[in-house]
Amino acid sequence: MRLICRVVIVLLFFAGTGARAQLSEGERSAALIGNHYEVEANITYLVASNYEAKVDVYRPHLAKAPVPVVMMIHGGGWVAGTKEGSILYLLPYLEMGFAVVNVEYRMAKVAPAPAAVEDCLCALHWIGRNAKKYNFDLAKVIVTGGSAGGHLALTTAMIPESAGFESICAYQDDENWSGPWTSKRPKVAAVVNWFGITDVADMLQGPNIRAYAVSWLGSQPNREDLAKRLSPLSYVRADLPPILTIHGDADALVPYSHAVRLHAALNKARVRNQLFTVPRGGHGEFTDEQQAKAFEVIRTFLAGAGITSLGK
Repeated sequence: MRLICRVVIVLLFFAGTGARAQLSEGERSAALIGNHYEVEANITYLVASNYEAKVDVYRPHLAKAPVPVVMMIHGGGWVAGTKEGSILYLLPYLEMGFAVVNVEYRMAKVAPAPAAVEDCLCALHWIGRNAKKYNFDLAKVIVTGGSAGGHLALTTAMIPESAGFESICAYQDDENWSGPWTSKRPKVAAVVNWFGITDVADMLQGPNIRAYAVSWLGSQPNREDLAKRLSPLSYVRADLPPILTIHGDADALVPYSHAVRLHAALNKARVRNQLFTVPRGGHGEFTDEQQAKAFEVIRTFLAGAGITSLGK
């Protein structure tokens, strides 16, 4: 009897060990992502204000055809944050089979507005110039970001060249410096805006004033006019790409009304768009269920815009 008990205990031990050795689906994906993707970090895409603005590129190294590319822009009120702080949020896009270009830009301590907007537009130009090298599909460029990054994602997609915010990119687009500027800016195929500012002027005074916005605009004499020129709401028109906005209705840092107003303006202009409201959601402080649902919405929205990877 004792022998039988010992055998049972040993079998149970090894059965338990075997069960623990099994990787969950999430653990397996994490274990294999290094096999499927390669990273090239800290590539300088622009030098301005004695500052080297850099990007990191994450891409599937076995892709046989060009892949969709996500341009990711970090938040932080234009005054803080790093591209490295957004790394974990790019993983779902890698799982979708996309490449990701993770962007940093000049913040207020280096240069006030409109530097951040200029830089992100130049990062989009960099994607256009380097599409062949990194196997980007320029027909499927997605721009995304959260908070100030959401604002910059919107401005990157919405501001026309005629606004004059990307002249700083001209000399890089003209490799030979020999003739008129031929812009390398690709057309954005979709925007995923996480609780981004849509009316910068609204943040400079009145009930929605925010210190980070005041700091970004600084004491420039034309700051109210500049704030309007940097506001996505100023550029709503019919020929925009599809725009998905994700916003919590209890956000204390970026008013939920910014998302509602953008949604209404886009509807009026007949731009394909969606507002995904996170009930009682704060400034990105979503539950696991809310975060997972948001990415389900993203995947469905992008697929509806014709943006999928051949491998997924």
